[in-house]
Amino acid sequence: MQYAQQAAFVLLAGFAIWLFTRNILRIRRNILLGKDENLGDNSSLRWKNMMLLAFGQKKMFRNPTVALMHFIIYAGFIIINIEVLEIALDGVLGTHRLFLQPLGGFYTFVINFFEILAVAVITVCVIFLLRRNVLKLKRFISRDLDGWPRSDANYILISEIILMTLFLTMNAADRNLQLQGSEHYKETGDFLISGILAPAFEHFSAGQLIAIERTCWWIHIAGIFAFLNYLPYSKHLHILFAFPNAYYARLEPKGKMSNMENVQNEVKYMMQPELTPAGDAPVMKFGAKDITDLSWKNLLDAYSCTECGRCSAACPANSTGKLLSPRKIMMSTRDRAEEVGKNIDRNGSFVADGKTLLNDYITVEELRACTTCNACVEECPVSINPLEIILELRRSLIMEDSNAPQEWNVMFGNIENNFAPWKLSPDDRDKWAMEMENG
Repeated sequence: MQYAQQAAFVLLAGFAIWLFTRNILRIRRNILLGKDENLGDNSSLRWKNMMLLAFGQKKMFRNPTVALMHFIIYAGFIIINIEVLEIALDGVLGTHRLFLQPLGGFYTFVINFFEILAVAVITVCVIFLLRRNVLKLKRFISRDLDGWPRSDANYILISEIILMTLFLTMNAADRNLQLQGSEHYKETGDFLISGILAPAFEHFSAGQLIAIERTCWWIHIAGIFAFLNYLPYSKHLHILFAFPNAYYARLEPKGKMSNMENVQNEVKYMMQPELTPAGDAPVMKFGAKDITDLSWKNLLDAYSCTECGRCSAACPANSTGKLLSPRKIMMSTRDRAEEVGKNIDRNGSFVADGKTLLNDYITVEELRACTTCNACVEECPVSINPLEIILELRRSLIMEDSNAPQEWNVMFGNIENNFAPWKLSPDDRDKWAMEMENG
């Protein structure tokens, strides 16, 4: 029987790790559909950013109460699941509480800490469920979360409550088996939380307790493997991708727009025709129309999005009722990357499907509403930059499709002819000052 359990565990673990690896490699392939970009400079500052923003959650602490609750869930997910190492080794080796003897009294301290953290995680998850579904904070009931995205957040919170409850129940049943002297269950003494729960199981027989303990053990570890393979389909992928995304965040000042080399070359060749490359020059493309026109960092941003809505809550266009939602920009970019990836999987290479990120996923109205104020960039806790995607799509819209409001075209004409947005010739621009001086 023991060997059968070991074999079952090894098969489950192997399948879960294989499936997760396959899905992560698929997402990596999708991200690399974007244009190449070198963001490997100044590694010391990048490591610092990653530790502060991803691990330390620096931006979250602008709201200390919510940040502390989020950190408890985050720490619970990372720290409590250290015990997965013991569970995995027990499953492979057929042992029980493998680390008890080597760690001695420190083992009790560790499990006590885990149990306190488990209770904290359950409490915070309940509070977050209430915030989303009872208090209904504005950024959680936005229309861009309709459907699966809203359910996704609830499923994750409920799953964490179940996993933590299984952990505590498993320890409580384990303690009763120790008190009954059952073989295989080593003496640990009472743990802080499960020790309080243990009396609820004291009238159960050894067989019943073993069934409860083993069921909790199996569901707990299977639940963790299931959660692992749910991540690639969930906004909670940011648990993993927040780290590389923070590391590869741009180090330039926020609001600095990238130079459009194609435009620069057009002007240069017009002013100095002798510099024009010999032969047929490659067709120049301005901005981005689909995900392959964006950089891989833009696509990593999309997959790292937590869908927390802080960007949209800070967006002045969104606050005044306009269609733009920076969160939805990132979700739409990720959705399009997924669809392009599935197209490649089906056909071996991408086959035109008559769709583009611009127009089919992100509308002209959304792009025109952006004021380029950078509020969304400033607010994102994991260094995502929705503005870059908006600007690239808007550049394509204007420079490739000649699609701009009449008011913008007037401004563009004035800049081209008068070198300023106003309809004044350069020679007349300072006339008002001369008139005041003479007046």
